Amino acid sequence: MERAIRILCVDDEKNVLRSLERIFLDDDYTILTASSGQEGLELLHEEEQVHVIISDYRMPGMNGVEFLRAAFDLHPECIRIILSGYADTTAVVAAINEGKIYKFIPKPWNDDELRVTVNKAIEHFEAQRRNLQLAEELRLKNMELREVNAKLERLVEERTLELALQDKALLHARRVLDQLPFGVVGVTGDGIVLQMNREAAQILGILPDEVLGERAATALPAELCAVLQENWGQRGGRDFDMDGKRLRVERLRTTGEAEAGVVLTLVRNQ
Repeated sequence: MERAIRILCVDDEKNVLRSLERIFLDDDYTILTASSGQEGLELLHEEEQVHVIISDYRMPGMNGVEFLRAAFDLHPECIRIILSGYADTTAVVAAINEGKIYKFIPKPWNDDELRVTVNKAIEHFEAQRRNLQLAEELRLKNMELREVNAKLERLVEERTLELALQDKALLHARRVLDQLPFGVVGVTGDGIVLQMNREAAQILGILPDEVLGERAATALPAELCAVLQENWGQRGGRDFDMDGKRLRVERLRTTGEAEAGVVLTLVRNQ
């Protein structure tokens, strides 16, 4: 708890103010005093923080309820306590019911009870402040979360657009491959058939949908698998026979890494 606790006591009787100061002599509180509501408001304008306000009800010019309502407008976080004789109970209770006053203490008061009430009021002030701090922290965290979500949404949109462009590029590439006058078969480094154009499918007599994603060793003709297994280096070509067809095959690795994959081109020999 913050130790610089400030308590403002407002009463038009000097002896009452001195009595209130004596009550808190043994406490680590800073006691401020004012002899009227107007003087109390001036102090509130000057002070950066006042934790508890104790005000008499019957004062000339501005009564305690009017003063505390004005004090609420200046420092709504302050805990407001009013002192009053029993004759003013009805008016004070009405003010309490409006939510502007924390506690009503009748005169004459009991010093120990007043100290307990003020201690509880300070605890209430600290609890309110912690709640406000937590609410502010939550607000900032929510702002950060909204910013992160907005950034993620932008990244998702950008990635979605990028994937859409890639899909279009792949579709275009497939259409281009299907227009080529020679066959193209792409096999990954771990032996999976990744691409086969229309001419290659016709030459080999198989449907692309049946072999794409399958292992070349089982999906492609044995003669072509044998070509895949040969060590030609980076690039090479030769003629071979398959099912009575004379074919020319060219082999090209997709990158300089041996495991990256192989592209085979097939040309019908006339």
